[in-house]
Amino acid sequence: MDTFLKQIKKEQIGTIKENEHLSNHTTWKIGGPADVLIEPDNLESLKRLINLITLHNIPWRVIGRGSNLLVADGGIEGVVIKLGKGLDYLEINEDLIKVGGGYPLIKLATVISRKGLSGLEFAGGIPGSVGGAVFMNAGAHGSDISNILKEALILFSDGRLEWIKGEDMGFSYRTSRLQNEKGICVEAVFQLEKGEKEEIVKHMQAYKDYRRESQPWKHPTCGSVFRNPLPHYAGQLIEKAGLKGYQIGGAQISPMHANFIVNVEEAKAQDVVDLITHVKETIKAKHDIEIETEVELIGRRKENEK
Repeated sequence: MDTFLKQIKKEQIGTIKENEHLSNHTTWKIGGPADVLIEPDNLESLKRLINLITLHNIPWRVIGRGSNLLVADGGIEGVVIKLGKGLDYLEINEDLIKVGGGYPLIKLATVISRKGLSGLEFAGGIPGSVGGAVFMNAGAHGSDISNILKEALILFSDGRLEWIKGEDMGFSYRTSRLQNEKGICVEAVFQLEKGEKEEIVKHMQAYKDYRRESQPWKHPTCGSVFRNPLPHYAGQLIEKAGLKGYQIGGAQISPMHANFIVNVEEAKAQDVVDLITHVKETIKAKHDIEIETEVELIGRRKENEK
């Protein structure tokens, strides 16, 4: 690792932080330290970084804005790559937009709606990045990324940079092929539709208002924790099981929306893991339904953790 660090510092790849707590980089405000956190300056820097990581055989993973992510209290071994500045550009060409993987999704939806372009209204309250949204096929209000993605530029772990069409992304409910392949969405091209700006803004604002009134944002949260076991809804199942407000350590099932776990008292990742386990067991016992998490759990656990 020392040799690797010397080399990436020499090459001036971007911002480098050692032993950086990922609680500073996740919307849950939870997570132990990454051995190294690197925010590349641009795509070329990212490509050089991946090549060096491969050369030195160092474990790595990428994050965007840290939503939909639970980082273990023991942190993450190796390198965490954060897509942000340098990969947060936006180009608009009629009803096609090209956007960097580090661009904030909420900001994108807002900017695009004010341009009179329709198709991203559903994303106005999703607290992630464009790259993360493609990775998860993020969605809400009956729509998702698969409906608008024309193609995405993916950087694979072997250094290969490839454009993949939307229909070849293996999209399904909160799923894409990137969850099974080691690749980074560095750029996305979305096909939108021209419309009446006032109506588009009004529509998106209605979605934002609904989220503000029905979902808990006063405390740190990752968004929805559980996938909906259709035709059922996870939040309804959890509420029927009487688990609203149930708390373990500093983590609580939101009294406002049962599919949200909020960090109310400096929660540890293990608090959230224990709460997720309790929810799964309770729903299985009461409803005979298996529910799975939408949130991704990553990192190393401490020796005293379960």
